[in-house]
Amino acid sequence: MTDDIAPATPAFTDEDERFMRRALQLAEHARDAENEVPVGAVLVHDGQILGLGWNRNITLHDPTAHAEIMALRAAGEKQQNYRLPGATLYVTLEPCSMCAMALVHARIGRVVYAASDPKTGAAGSVFDTLVDPRHNHRIEVQGGLLAELSSELLRNFFRAKR
Repeated sequence: MTDDIAPATPAFTDEDERFMRRALQLAEHARDAENEVPVGAVLVHDGQILGLGWNRNITLHDPTAHAEIMALRAAGEKQQNYRLPGATLYVTLEPCSMCAMALVHARIGRVVYAASDPKTGAAGSVFDTLVDPRHNHRIEVQGGLLAELSSELLRNFFRAKR
């Protein structure tokens, strides 16, 4: 008889949870202040926040103004560099293909997301863009941190729109 051992659930640190809670606050801001789809992102390096972002596509009339892109823009400006090696992005929804490629180009080290996106997720749900071996850079990915809080925020937002 063989003992099948299930893979370990990814371990999240207290710091991971703290930054994801900040991303959830930004998602709430997107919803409350700008009537945007509630997605928030926090870009961190060595425990320091480099950039914050929330969805602003509607507000800015810009299809690229996703939370991840806004956080990358803020961090790039702060660092005066478009490459952000070793940084971790905390985002409340699994990145789409556009955001995933921007993260690859920025050389982000790690992505931690809350809720999976079974329709357009590019961190394993639909596409595996962040770890595709054809790219010259691959990103460590961990999903599911505070997933239910993020999912509930999104469900309630879309329910209210109907």
